[in-house]
Amino acid sequence: MPGAGLAGYKFPMLNPIAALLIEILEIYKWVVIAAVIVSWLTAFNVINVHNNFVRTLLRILFALTEPVFRQVRKVIPPISGLDFSPIVVFVGIWFLQYCITWASFRGTL
Repeated sequence: MPGAGLAGYKFPMLNPIAALLIEILEIYKWVVIAAVIVSWLTAFNVINVHNNFVRTLLRILFALTEPVFRQVRKVIPPISGLDFSPIVVFVGIWFLQYCITWASFRGTL
């Protein structure tokens, strides 16, 4: 029986497209975390930015996150040197994941 859970109780399955979108957003959340950590390590001179591998990693993270951060910074600029764009992006990702899950389960119960 499709969608049958433990002890025969039926629970809805997440739409496959919704599940894919949620997973992509989850991966992007980890990319944002990595970008934030790497930016802190760079600011405190913990990692060597002259290393080819590190420079490549920085370019990849910058290319993946900066377009989204830039759009957020247009609305909320850095305040006293603190960049709140990663936090806003996190909240946006959470909201999108919640909306996708809600829309996928709507009408299935």
